[in-house]
Amino acid sequence: MSDEATGEAIGCSHLWKRFGDTVANRDVSLSVRRGEIHAVIGENGAGKSTLMRALYGLEPPDAGEVRLGGEVVARPSVAEAIRRRVGMVHQHFMLVSTLTVAENVVLGNEPRRGWLLDLERAAREIEALARTYQLRVEPHQLVSSLSVGEAQRVEIVKVLWRGADVLILDEPTAVLTPAEVDELFGVLRGLAKAGKTIILVTHKLDEVLALAGNITVMRRGEVVATLPARGATPADLARAMVGRDVLLSAVREDEPTPRTARVRLAIEKLTVARDDGSIALDGVDLEVRTGEILGIAGVEGNGQTELALAVAGVLPARSGSVSLDGVNVTAAPVRARQQRGLGHVPEDRQGRGLLLSMSLEDNLLLGRETAYTRAFWLDRKKLRADAEVLINRLDVRPPDPTALMSSLSGGNQQKVVVGRELQRTLSALICAQPTRGVDVGAIERIHAEILKVRASGGAVLLLSAELDEILALSDRIAVLYRGRVVGTLDNLKDRRVSTRAVVGALMLGATSDGSA
Repeated sequence: MSDEATGEAIGCSHLWKRFGDTVANRDVSLSVRRGEIHAVIGENGAGKSTLMRALYGLEPPDAGEVRLGGEVVARPSVAEAIRRRVGMVHQHFMLVSTLTVAENVVLGNEPRRGWLLDLERAAREIEALARTYQLRVEPHQLVSSLSVGEAQRVEIVKVLWRGADVLILDEPTAVLTPAEVDELFGVLRGLAKAGKTIILVTHKLDEVLALAGNITVMRRGEVVATLPARGATPADLARAMVGRDVLLSAVREDEPTPRTARVRLAIEKLTVARDDGSIALDGVDLEVRTGEILGIAGVEGNGQTELALAVAGVLPARSGSVSLDGVNVTAAPVRARQQRGLGHVPEDRQGRGLLLSMSLEDNLLLGRETAYTRAFWLDRKKLRADAEVLINRLDVRPPDPTALMSSLSGGNQQKVVVGRELQRTLSALICAQPTRGVDVGAIERIHAEILKVRASGGAVLLLSAELDEILALSDRIAVLYRGRVVGTLDNLKDRRVSTRAVVGALMLGATSDGSA
């Protein structure tokens, strides 16, 4: 079968992939044409990432065939995929933190001048490539110092630098700001127009409809539909993904929290420094009351990460205070804050929320060891029972308490982090990017759980790069810009375009008297 005859850039037929008793891909067939932007969507655990890894050679299939450039690959491997100009940008970064951006980009294919490594040439080429595709990177910067969004851009530059004609992008916008997403979409459209092929794996249905020509929907390891994006709606896609109608946005019909309600979480004049000594938060004042969700909006890198970590006790305060139910906990360690009822869903689930080498049920122990010990013995029966409750409550897949966290998809890992915190009785909950990398069905469940915390009298500090999420869930919104609160919006009965415009302007640095 020739590439010229089919116009196919990449595909597979009757592909199967198993991990023990779990069937990740079941008789999957896919065909992506040259120059096409083709989206692959599905719930967490639907088999999307496994299929992409099979196409890229990371997980050779147990049965079926993989085709690259219209030709069957006898022995799929990463080396063979790269030789055939296929590149993959992974959901979780594949960068070496101790090396520079340039060293990471050229790793394994280093340019040389004679026998010497020519990093200056590499840096010049990377800068030129980054300018061409509007992907801002600094070649000499250490990867360990990059923000999440910057690291994502480096991954994309790395694939482009190797000359890939087919780009597989697994959740590429999960950590990007809206402006960066727009820039990336421009890049991808330009690449497709130049004849390159894009496979886009994402949970964001609006992105699918804005960018893709065709869409493949997977559910429980199988392809259930392939359809053109033109004429499809988010509701159609969500229904195909989940197998039922899905509430695409949280519904808030209740009254806003009275301003006379008791303050549960108080942040006063909080100043926090980064590792390099620069100020991340500069005199921030916030309070969250009983039964209230305070949304924190802002372009990433304006202090949201440091705010969540400082309130949780992970980062020290240079000055100011944090109080929980009237008790000053500024100097208290993480464990003491947890014992007072503070929960924390961190934005970096793998770096701060989980131990990937441990099982799902053993990850429930983290920060909660005393809840499962009886006279120095671990109560495995209770631990297993709670793990099964969490699995059923948030539909974690595979539904196996003994499964290693490293074997779960990113979205299912996120469900475990959220579910673990919500199994506790909470006075206040810090939710940092609670639905990042999560499918529409799981978003619906997580939003419902956050609203339950509010309904039970808990205070929720919600930090999200998704403005729709902030607008849908929050009682009030505070906007951070360069480490300061530049405006607040109260009594959010109007969640329409006008509110979005005000918040968007504040995110870009517009001034406000604090009551926009």
